[in-house]
Amino acid sequence: MALNEKTNCLVILALRQNVSPCCILKTVCTANQNSSQIHATGKRANRQSPPNENCNSDHMDENICIYEKKSNNSKCDDSAFGAAPCGPEKNKNCSCAAFCNATDAYYTFEISIQDPEMNGSYVLLLMTQLNQSCSPTTNESCSFPTIASEYKNATVECSPAGTNSQGCNVILHLAEAVPVCNVSAAITTVFQSEKNITFDGRMTRAAICGHPKFSDNLLDSQFTWTNTTYQHADVCPTEEGSPFLLTTQNCQPGKNMVVPLKEQCVPIVSSTAGPNVTVSSNTASSPDVTTVSSNESQANALLELTANVSRLNSSQVEQLVSQLEDLLSGPNISVALANITIYIVSNLLDASAETLASSSNRILGLVDTVGLKLVLEETTETLLSPALALSAKAVDGNDFQQVLFSISDPNNAQVRVDRRFQWSERNNSSIPQGSITLPPSLTQNLTSEEQQMASRVHFNFYQKSTLFKDGSLGTRRLNSGILGASLANLTVTGLDEEIVITLRNLESIPANYVATCVFWDFALNGQSGGWNTNGCTVRNSTDDVTVCGCNHLTSFSILLDLARQPLTSRVNATILSFITYIGCGISAIFLSLTLLTYLAFGKLRKDIASKILIQLCVALLLLNLVFLVDAWLALYPDAKGLCISTAWFLHYFLLAAFTWMGLEGVHLYLGLVKVFNTHVPRYILWFSLAGWGAPVIVVIIVIAVDKDNYGLVSYGRFSDGTSDDFCWLKNDIAFYVAVVAYFCVIFLFNFIVLVVVLVQLQKMKKQNPHNSQHRTTGQDVRSVVGLTILLGLSWGFAFFAWGPVNLPFMYLFAICNAFQGFYIFVFHCAVKETVRRQWQTYLCFGKMRMAENSERSRTATQKIMKRASVTRPSLRSNTSSSSTSFLSRNSEQIHGIGNPLDDRIITIDEEPSVDVILNE
Repeated sequence: MALNEKTNCLVILALRQNVSPCCILKTVCTANQNSSQIHATGKRANRQSPPNENCNSDHMDENICIYEKKSNNSKCDDSAFGAAPCGPEKNKNCSCAAFCNATDAYYTFEISIQDPEMNGSYVLLLMTQLNQSCSPTTNESCSFPTIASEYKNATVECSPAGTNSQGCNVILHLAEAVPVCNVSAAITTVFQSEKNITFDGRMTRAAICGHPKFSDNLLDSQFTWTNTTYQHADVCPTEEGSPFLLTTQNCQPGKNMVVPLKEQCVPIVSSTAGPNVTVSSNTASSPDVTTVSSNESQANALLELTANVSRLNSSQVEQLVSQLEDLLSGPNISVALANITIYIVSNLLDASAETLASSSNRILGLVDTVGLKLVLEETTETLLSPALALSAKAVDGNDFQQVLFSISDPNNAQVRVDRRFQWSERNNSSIPQGSITLPPSLTQNLTSEEQQMASRVHFNFYQKSTLFKDGSLGTRRLNSGILGASLANLTVTGLDEEIVITLRNLESIPANYVATCVFWDFALNGQSGGWNTNGCTVRNSTDDVTVCGCNHLTSFSILLDLARQPLTSRVNATILSFITYIGCGISAIFLSLTLLTYLAFGKLRKDIASKILIQLCVALLLLNLVFLVDAWLALYPDAKGLCISTAWFLHYFLLAAFTWMGLEGVHLYLGLVKVFNTHVPRYILWFSLAGWGAPVIVVIIVIAVDKDNYGLVSYGRFSDGTSDDFCWLKNDIAFYVAVVAYFCVIFLFNFIVLVVVLVQLQKMKKQNPHNSQHRTTGQDVRSVVGLTILLGLSWGFAFFAWGPVNLPFMYLFAICNAFQGFYIFVFHCAVKETVRRQWQTYLCFGKMRMAENSERSRTATQKIMKRASVTRPSLRSNTSSSSTSFLSRNSEQIHGIGNPLDDRIITIDEEPSVDVILNE
């Protein structure tokens, strides 16, 4: 290269730590004046590292520096740079933004090395064992599969601690939070074969904070340590828009600060290594390491037994629970013992439901005992474990203030008890797993003695439902975690101001399914417990969250109904409700008129068919009346006995109506098809026993199996969060067996009878064409419709109310069956000639009234005409004679059974335009 050539160079400097761009530019400027070989022509310096996420205008200005030369003779003084370019950086409040905005977790612990040849690099090599995969299904020990999947890296800082020993501070970096004591157990396993390395088991979760401008690479820096411990909320405030600055600490540029959190693992004296417990306390300083009591040592041994709960059977679990109950039998429970208990229960939740079935209620009792007896060192104590969280808070029963409990996520298990709590939207945690708000009026209905006892409230949240198995759920299943609350040991019910429970749905609720708010009722299923809906309603429900309102305290969850009740829009539900209630009201009125008509006029009830019709009308009338009051009684959920009684009677009269519809079919079949060879003594007595007795047997069996088969049921889930409540069968199996199957049998029988009767009548019409020559197609259609209504075949629309045709058939079902009583009145009173004649004779006045002797004379004349018309065709054909011989006996008892078509044959002779089989 020729000496007179000029070369322009772009210089990139890699420095050990951040330096002000103006300082670099000034250094180059000074070198330019002192050297004849290098001429620096640059007037601009840029810092190339990416800016901090929480940067401000000052930060951006300091990333760029521009040199403004005043004149050719100017020196490189500070005025040319607009600021002191190489002045010392000032300390600022530590920024925890990088830590708070990530899911990463950091754990710190101390070790002691007795071998001078060992150093931090050797420790890091040992730590890489945490990253080795292992399978819990093998026979080999697999102490830390979770840590292995979450491990990222570690850093070690060692300093001499004596002649031949040194102390090291270790920071372990995981991708997700893991319970502290699980990490401690894994580290214990790593170092247990190293005789020259001592680890006492104490471990602390930590936050890594740094200078606001230089805190991106949290482990790639030097560290300073603080002895003050902080709550996670102090480091990462939950208020939206917080800068995440730790105002109590200052950080130097290029150095990050290790901030210990109050999630620590306290070493427990034990003969074998194993997981200890997590202590989460609201005290201002970290808890001291104390000598554990005998109870805590025994509990720790039980904890080790549950490390692999799959090896335990039900009897071993029962023995373990008994031992734990003995350990908790004292007046108070220490925080350490309580933590061990919570971890034991958390481990047990990994067992199968069958293994825990005989001990489930006792295990739930252990958690309640911890909440009631836990020593509150401050106003609040919170115990965390992988599958269970418990928080106890001191309260004043005489002046109760609103309290909110909320749990964020099982991975970091953050729990807060604070009425001003606002959930953070970071890390996809905008929707908590569960929260519950206790209103200020919680204790107002308690007596003064009970208010004195109400000194604490405790909450628990179960990630798994292993202890809450209800065999009566059928197609329904839990769709959330289980959130519980308890005020001391008091029963709190009938609250005026509801408790608000918000639960995150485990899966989105499908469009056609229903979410129901339920609570765990220990009295159900023979005292083994079950899910109950009494006193709980759905306030609002979305794809992600369900909000419930309940008037009592217990354990709550969300139940998803997958088959029984499809979702109906509020508009359609309202229309269907109006149709149903108006129809039932009208039916009740006209059923009463039908009964009065048949009971008042003796001539109308001489035949058995009319007597069966009266019984059917009584069953339908009572069914309609009970149905009309059912929804009103459902507004009083506290009157549990009244709701059960109403559901029982509704079920009974529904079955009674079905049964009498079936007996109508039996009578029609015996009278028309088996007319010559059937004799049944005390015919109507046997029918009455069957019509009213068979339903009694069914409902008694249902309530004998479980009285809780009847109760309050919620139907429908609407966009406004409301639902319809009704006193009815709660158990799906009971519903399908004692209602659906019962009706199916009657429906199939009556349908077959209808087909047989229509075929038989068609044959009779062909054999005796002169008897039906005046009948029209409209009259035949009316006959079929009348039979269909009487036999209850319109209830079969329920079979088609599925899928895309669900809504149309729901409307058909409501219209046909709600107005069934009205249709019976029309077909069997209004258009029936014999009934109208009775009305004219005894109820009308003036010209409208028919003389009684005139009615008798007309009837006799018509009977003579009928006999003559029947006899003439019989001389022409043997077939006609055989067919019409049945008609000639219409007014008599044939082998003890009244002819079911008796009234209709008289009617056809009296007036051909009237339906032949109208009464059936």
